Amino acid sequence: MTFDEMKQQIATGLGFIAALDQSGGSTPKALRGYGVEDGEWSGDEEMFAKIHEMRSRVITTPSFGSGKVIGAILFEKTMDGEVDGKPTPDALKARGVVPFIKVDQGLADEVDGVQLMKPLDKLPALLEKSVAKGMFGTKMRSVIKSANPSGIAAIVEQQFAVGNQIADAGLVPMLEPEYDITAADRAEGEQILLAEIMKGLDALPEGRQVMLKLSIPVEAGLYAPAVAHPNVLRVVALSGGYSTDDACEHLAKNPGMIASFSRGLLQDLRKGQSDDEFDGTLGKAIDQICTASVA
Repeated sequence: MTFDEMKQQIATGLGFIAALDQSGGSTPKALRGYGVEDGEWSGDEEMFAKIHEMRSRVITTPSFGSGKVIGAILFEKTMDGEVDGKPTPDALKARGVVPFIKVDQGLADEVDGVQLMKPLDKLPALLEKSVAKGMFGTKMRSVIKSANPSGIAAIVEQQFAVGNQIADAGLVPMLEPEYDITAADRAEGEQILLAEIMKGLDALPEGRQVMLKLSIPVEAGLYAPAVAHPNVLRVVALSGGYSTDDACEHLAKNPGMIASFSRGLLQDLRKGQSDDEFDGTLGKAIDQICTASVA
Protein backbone atom coordinates (compact mmCIF):
# COMPACT_ATOMS: atom_id res chain seq x y z
CA MET A 1 0.00 0.00 0.00
CA THR A 2 1.35 3.42 -0.94
CA PHE A 3 0.97 6.39 1.39
CA ASP A 4 -1.80 7.82 -0.81
CA GLU A 5 -3.62 4.48 -0.84
CA MET A 6 -3.42 4.29 2.93
CA LYS A 7 -4.68 7.87 3.24
CA GLN A 8 -7.66 7.12 1.01
CA GLN A 9 -8.53 4.00 3.01
CA ILE A 10 -8.43 5.85 6.33
CA ALA A 11 -10.47 8.75 4.93
CA THR A 12 -13.25 6.69 3.37
CA GLY A 13 -12.96 3.09 4.57
CA LEU A 14 -16.10 1.40 5.88
CA GLY A 15 -14.63 -0.08 9.01
CA PHE A 16 -12.67 0.82 12.13
CA ILE A 17 -9.16 1.06 13.57
CA ALA A 18 -7.95 -1.61 16.00
CA ALA A 19 -5.94 -0.40 19.01
CA LEU A 20 -3.17 -2.95 19.63
CA ASP A 21 -0.89 -0.52 21.44
CA GLN A 22 -0.89 -1.53 25.11
CA SER A 23 2.47 -0.39 26.48
CA GLY A 24 4.50 -1.38 29.53
CA GLY A 25 2.10 -0.20 32.20
CA SER A 26 -1.05 -1.75 30.72
CA THR A 27 0.49 -4.93 29.32
CA PRO A 28 0.22 -7.16 32.45
CA LYS A 29 -3.50 -6.39 32.74
CA ALA A 30 -4.01 -7.11 29.03
CA LEU A 31 -2.17 -10.42 29.37
CA ARG A 32 -4.24 -11.45 32.40
CA GLY A 33 -7.40 -10.69 30.47
CA TYR A 34 -6.12 -12.94 27.69
CA GLY A 35 -5.42 -15.74 30.15
CA VAL A 36 -1.66 -15.34 30.63
CA GLU A 37 -0.85 -15.18 34.33
CA ASP A 38 2.01 -13.13 35.79
CA GLY A 39 3.97 -16.28 36.62
CA GLU A 40 4.20 -17.25 32.95
CA TRP A 41 6.74 -14.53 32.23
CA SER A 42 9.66 -12.86 34.01
CA GLY A 43 10.95 -9.41 33.13
CA ASP A 44 9.95 -6.96 30.44
CA GLU A 45 11.38 -8.89 27.49
CA GLU A 46 9.35 -12.01 28.26
CA MET A 47 6.27 -9.89 28.98
CA PHE A 48 6.52 -8.11 25.63
CA ALA A 49 7.15 -11.43 23.88
CA LYS A 50 3.88 -12.77 25.35
CA ILE A 51 1.86 -9.74 24.25
CA HIS A 52 3.45 -9.93 20.79
CA GLU A 53 2.30 -13.54 20.53
CA MET A 54 -1.24 -12.38 21.30
CA ARG A 55 -1.10 -9.53 18.79
CA SER A 56 0.39 -11.80 16.12
CA ARG A 57 -2.47 -14.23 16.63
CA VAL A 58 -4.99 -11.40 16.26
CA ILE A 59 -3.36 -10.02 13.10
CA THR A 60 -3.14 -13.42 11.38
CA THR A 61 -6.68 -14.54 12.25
CA PRO A 62 -8.90 -14.72 9.13
CA SER A 63 -11.54 -12.34 10.48
CA PHE A 64 -8.93 -9.61 11.04
CA GLY A 65 -8.30 -9.52 7.29
CA SER A 66 -11.99 -9.23 6.45
CA GLY A 67 -11.68 -5.63 5.22
CA LYS A 68 -13.59 -4.33 8.25
CA VAL A 69 -10.40 -3.44 10.13
CA ILE A 70 -8.99 -0.55 8.10
CA GLY A 71 -6.14 0.38 10.44
CA ALA A 72 -4.25 -0.75 13.54
CA ILE A 73 -2.30 1.18 16.19
CA LEU A 74 0.90 -0.49 17.38
CA PHE A 75 3.27 -0.14 20.32
CA GLU A 76 6.89 0.45 19.28
CA LYS A 77 8.03 -3.06 20.18
CA THR A 78 5.20 -4.52 18.10
CA MET A 79 6.23 -2.35 15.15
CA ASP A 80 9.79 -3.60 15.55
CA GLY A 81 8.72 -7.25 15.65
CA GLU A 82 7.65 -9.70 12.97
CA VAL A 83 4.40 -11.46 12.11
CA ASP A 84 4.55 -14.54 9.89
CA GLY A 85 8.16 -13.75 9.04
CA LYS A 86 7.43 -10.18 7.91
CA PRO A 87 7.96 -6.88 9.72
CA THR A 88 4.69 -6.15 11.52
CA PRO A 89 3.84 -3.04 9.43
CA ASP A 90 4.31 -5.03 6.22
CA ALA A 91 2.23 -7.92 7.57
CA LEU A 92 -0.60 -5.49 8.34
CA LYS A 93 -0.45 -3.83 4.93
CA ALA A 94 -0.48 -7.26 3.27
CA ARG A 95 -3.84 -7.80 5.00
CA GLY A 96 -5.16 -4.41 3.90
CA VAL A 97 -4.66 -2.77 7.31
CA VAL A 98 -3.02 0.67 7.65
CA PRO A 99 -0.37 0.82 10.43
CA PHE A 100 -0.13 3.56 13.08
CA ILE A 101 2.41 3.91 15.91
CA LYS A 102 1.82 5.07 19.50
CA VAL A 103 4.39 7.79 20.20
CA ASP A 104 3.63 9.24 23.64
CA GLN A 105 5.81 8.34 26.63
CA GLY A 106 3.09 8.28 29.27
CA LEU A 107 1.16 10.81 31.31
CA ALA A 108 2.36 13.60 33.60
CA ASP A 109 0.78 14.19 37.00
CA GLU A 110 -2.62 15.88 37.01
CA VAL A 111 -2.58 19.69 36.90
CA ASP A 112 -5.67 21.89 36.32
CA GLY A 113 -7.84 18.81 35.86
CA VAL A 114 -5.75 17.25 33.08
CA GLN A 115 -2.80 14.94 32.55
CA LEU A 116 -0.57 16.24 29.80
CA MET A 117 1.84 13.97 27.97
CA LYS A 118 5.27 13.62 29.52
CA PRO A 119 8.07 15.26 27.48
CA LEU A 120 8.50 13.34 24.23
CA ASP A 121 12.30 13.29 24.17
CA LYS A 122 12.39 10.08 22.10
CA LEU A 123 9.98 11.42 19.46
CA PRO A 124 12.41 12.54 16.71
CA ALA A 125 14.18 9.16 16.60
CA LEU A 126 10.88 7.26 16.75
CA LEU A 127 9.41 9.30 13.89
CA GLU A 128 12.48 8.69 11.75
CA LYS A 129 12.29 4.96 12.40
CA SER A 130 8.53 4.87 11.80
CA VAL A 131 8.85 6.59 8.43
CA ALA A 132 11.57 4.13 7.42
CA LYS A 133 9.31 1.21 8.36
CA GLY A 134 6.45 2.51 6.19
CA MET A 135 4.07 3.57 8.94
CA PHE A 136 1.21 5.89 7.98
CA GLY A 137 0.40 7.75 11.17
CA THR A 138 0.85 8.15 14.90
CA LYS A 139 -1.25 8.25 18.04
CA MET A 140 -0.62 10.05 21.33
CA ARG A 141 -2.81 10.11 24.44
CA SER A 142 -3.42 12.66 27.16
CA VAL A 143 -6.36 12.69 29.60
CA ILE A 144 -8.95 15.23 30.78
CA LYS A 145 -10.35 14.66 34.26
CA SER A 146 -12.54 17.73 34.77
CA ALA A 147 -14.04 20.73 32.95
CA ASN A 148 -11.22 23.13 33.74
CA PRO A 149 -10.97 25.58 30.80
CA SER A 150 -7.28 26.35 31.28
CA GLY A 151 -6.39 22.68 31.62
CA ILE A 152 -8.36 21.68 28.53
CA ALA A 153 -6.80 24.53 26.54
CA ALA A 154 -3.33 23.35 27.62
CA ILE A 155 -3.98 19.74 26.67
CA VAL A 156 -5.28 20.68 23.20
CA GLU A 157 -2.40 23.09 22.64
CA GLN A 158 0.12 20.35 23.44
CA GLN A 159 -1.62 17.85 21.17
CA PHE A 160 -1.59 20.22 18.20
CA ALA A 161 2.00 21.34 18.81
CA VAL A 162 3.27 17.76 18.79
CA GLY A 163 0.92 16.93 15.93
CA ASN A 164 2.55 19.57 13.76
CA GLN A 165 5.97 18.14 14.58
CA ILE A 166 4.73 14.71 13.48
CA ALA A 167 3.20 16.06 10.26
CA ASP A 168 6.46 17.82 9.46
CA ALA A 169 8.16 14.40 9.65
CA GLY A 170 5.79 13.00 7.03
CA LEU A 171 3.28 11.07 9.15
CA VAL A 172 -0.40 11.75 9.91
CA PRO A 173 -0.92 12.54 13.61
CA MET A 174 -3.87 11.16 15.53
CA LEU A 175 -4.54 13.57 18.42
CA GLU A 176 -6.06 11.89 21.49
CA PRO A 177 -7.20 14.23 24.27
CA GLU A 178 -9.25 11.54 26.03
CA TYR A 179 -12.03 12.68 28.36
CA ASP A 180 -12.41 10.37 31.37
CA ILE A 181 -15.89 8.85 30.95
CA THR A 182 -16.34 8.72 34.74
CA ALA A 183 -15.98 12.51 35.14
CA ALA A 184 -19.17 14.05 36.55
CA ASP A 185 -18.79 17.22 34.48
CA ARG A 186 -17.98 15.51 31.18
CA ALA A 187 -20.89 17.04 29.22
CA GLU A 188 -19.75 20.55 30.13
CA GLY A 189 -16.09 19.76 29.57
CA GLU A 190 -16.67 18.24 26.15
CA GLN A 191 -18.21 21.51 24.98
CA ILE A 192 -15.02 23.30 26.07
CA LEU A 193 -12.93 20.61 24.41
CA LEU A 194 -14.76 20.95 21.09
CA ALA A 195 -14.27 24.73 21.08
CA GLU A 196 -10.52 24.34 21.70
CA ILE A 197 -10.21 21.63 19.04
CA MET A 198 -11.93 23.83 16.46
CA LYS A 199 -9.49 26.66 17.25
CA GLY A 200 -6.59 24.29 16.74
CA LEU A 201 -7.98 22.98 13.46
CA ASP A 202 -8.56 26.47 12.13
CA ALA A 203 -4.95 27.38 12.93
CA LEU A 204 -3.42 24.49 10.97
CA PRO A 205 -1.56 25.30 7.76
CA GLU A 206 -3.70 25.03 4.64
CA GLY A 207 -3.90 21.45 3.40
CA ARG A 208 -2.59 19.88 6.62
CA GLN A 209 -4.82 17.11 7.94
CA VAL A 210 -4.87 15.45 11.34
CA MET A 211 -6.97 12.73 12.90
CA LEU A 212 -8.81 12.97 16.21
CA LYS A 213 -9.35 10.15 18.71
CA LEU A 214 -11.97 11.20 21.25
CA SER A 215 -14.14 9.70 23.96
CA ILE A 216 -17.67 9.02 22.73
CA PRO A 217 -19.45 12.22 23.77
CA VAL A 218 -22.32 12.54 26.22
CA GLU A 219 -24.22 14.63 23.67
CA ALA A 220 -24.68 12.49 20.57
CA GLY A 221 -23.30 14.16 17.45
CA LEU A 222 -21.33 16.76 19.41
CA TYR A 223 -18.20 16.36 17.31
CA ALA A 224 -19.96 16.74 13.94
CA PRO A 225 -18.23 20.11 13.30
CA ALA A 226 -14.83 18.43 13.72
CA VAL A 227 -15.87 15.53 11.47
CA ALA A 228 -16.75 18.03 8.73
CA HIS A 229 -13.64 20.21 9.10
CA PRO A 230 -11.41 20.13 5.99
CA ASN A 231 -8.28 19.70 8.13
CA VAL A 232 -9.61 16.46 9.66
CA LEU A 233 -8.91 13.18 7.88
CA ARG A 234 -11.05 11.08 10.25
CA VAL A 235 -12.52 11.21 13.75
CA VAL A 236 -12.28 7.97 15.72
CA ALA A 237 -13.68 6.99 19.10
CA LEU A 238 -12.01 5.18 21.99
CA SER A 239 -13.97 2.72 24.07
CA GLY A 240 -12.70 4.36 27.26
CA GLY A 241 -13.58 1.51 29.59
CA TYR A 242 -17.01 0.74 28.13
CA SER A 243 -17.84 -2.87 27.35
CA THR A 244 -18.12 -3.77 23.67
CA ASP A 245 -21.92 -3.62 23.81
CA ASP A 246 -22.06 -0.25 25.55
CA ALA A 247 -19.32 1.30 23.41
CA CYS A 248 -21.03 0.21 20.20
CA GLU A 249 -24.43 1.43 21.40
CA HIS A 250 -23.04 4.91 22.14
CA LEU A 251 -20.88 5.06 19.02
CA ALA A 252 -23.78 4.28 16.69
CA LYS A 253 -25.43 7.54 17.79
CA ASN A 254 -22.49 9.58 16.44
CA PRO A 255 -22.46 9.62 12.61
CA GLY A 256 -19.03 10.27 11.16
CA MET A 257 -17.11 8.76 14.09
CA ILE A 258 -15.62 5.30 13.70
CA ALA A 259 -14.24 3.07 16.42
CA SER A 260 -10.65 2.72 17.55
CA PHE A 261 -11.20 0.18 20.30
CA SER A 262 -8.82 -1.92 22.35
CA ARG A 263 -10.76 -3.45 25.23
CA GLY A 264 -13.95 -3.37 23.17
CA LEU A 265 -12.23 -5.47 20.50
CA LEU A 266 -10.15 -7.90 22.56
CA GLN A 267 -12.10 -8.42 25.78
CA ASP A 268 -13.41 -11.93 25.02
CA LEU A 269 -10.25 -13.41 23.48
CA ARG A 270 -8.46 -16.11 25.48
CA LYS A 271 -5.17 -17.92 25.01
CA GLY A 272 -6.81 -21.31 25.49
CA GLN A 273 -9.35 -20.91 22.68
CA SER A 274 -8.93 -23.09 19.62
CA ASP A 275 -8.11 -21.28 16.39
CA ASP A 276 -11.74 -21.60 15.27
CA GLU A 277 -13.04 -20.34 18.63
CA PHE A 278 -10.57 -17.46 18.57
CA ASP A 279 -11.51 -16.45 15.04
CA GLY A 280 -15.22 -16.74 15.78
CA THR A 281 -14.94 -14.61 18.92
CA LEU A 282 -12.80 -11.97 17.22
CA GLY A 283 -15.01 -12.00 14.13
CA LYS A 284 -18.13 -11.39 16.21
CA ALA A 285 -16.51 -8.35 17.87
CA ILE A 286 -15.24 -7.05 14.53
CA ASP A 287 -18.69 -7.34 12.97
CA GLN A 288 -20.34 -5.57 15.92
CA ILE A 289 -17.80 -2.74 16.02
CA CYS A 290 -17.84 -2.30 12.25
CA THR A 291 -21.65 -2.07 12.23
CA ALA A 292 -21.58 0.65 14.90
CA SER A 293 -18.84 2.51 13.01
CA VAL A 294 -20.72 2.69 9.71
CA ALA A 295 -24.19 3.19 11.21
